[in-house]
Amino acid sequence: MRIVLVGPPGAGKGTQAVRLAGKLSVPHISTGDLFRANISRQTELGKLAKSYMDAGNLVPDEVTIAMAKDRMEQPDAVNGFLLDGFPRNVSQAEALDRLLRDEDITLDAVLDLEVPEDEVVKRIAGRRICRKDSSHVFHVTYSAPKTEGVCDVCGGELYQRDDDHEETVRKRLEVYHTQTEPIIDYYREQGLVVTISALGPVEEITERAMEALKREDATK
Repeated sequence: MRIVLVGPPGAGKGTQAVRLAGKLSVPHISTGDLFRANISRQTELGKLAKSYMDAGNLVPDEVTIAMAKDRMEQPDAVNGFLLDGFPRNVSQAEALDRLLRDEDITLDAVLDLEVPEDEVVKRIAGRRICRKDSSHVFHVTYSAPKTEGVCDVCGGELYQRDDDHEETVRKRLEVYHTQTEPIIDYYREQGLVVTISALGPVEEITERAMEALKREDATK
C-alpha cells in the first residue's frame, strides 16, 4: 500500500508510522529522517538543505520533493511506502501526485489521525525530557516520574523543551491548520481520506488504523 499519514503535532504520527509500516511491510519514509540522512551523507540535496537551514530559512519545497522522490525510487519502496511529514502543504501534495503519475502509480489512502486541540496541547506541554539522556521521556499526567523533576532511569534532571511550552504548541497548531490541514480537503476530493480517532492506547490506535485501511482497500 501507498499511504500518506497526516495529523496535528502530538497526534502520535511518528509512533503510528513505525508500527503501521511494520505491519504493512512497507518502508516508513519520514521527512525528518530524509533530511538527517542526506545531511549526514553530505549528498548534494543535503548540502543544499543545510545551506538554507544554517541561514535560518525554510528549506524550499523543491528540495524536500527531490529528497522524497529519491527515497521513493529505492528498491524497498517499489511495492509501497508510508509517507510521514510529506506532503506538508497543497503544493507538495500536487507535486507528489505528478511524481506518482509519472510512475503510473497512485496513493491508496491518506490516513488522518484526529485529536482534539486541547488534547494535543496537554500531550505536548506535559512532556518532560531527561537532560542526561533525551531518550528518557516522561509526562506529568500520563507517565509521571516517581519524584517530580527527576528521571526514574538515571536520576537526571527533567526539563520542558522550549518548543513544548503551551504558547509554542498553539503556534505550531496554527501553522498546521493554515499550511498542512488543507491537504486533507485536497485528498478528500480524490476520495482518499480515512479519518480515525488517535485517542486511546497506542496498540488500539494501530488496530483501528489497520481496520480502516483494510476497509478502504477492500472498496477499491
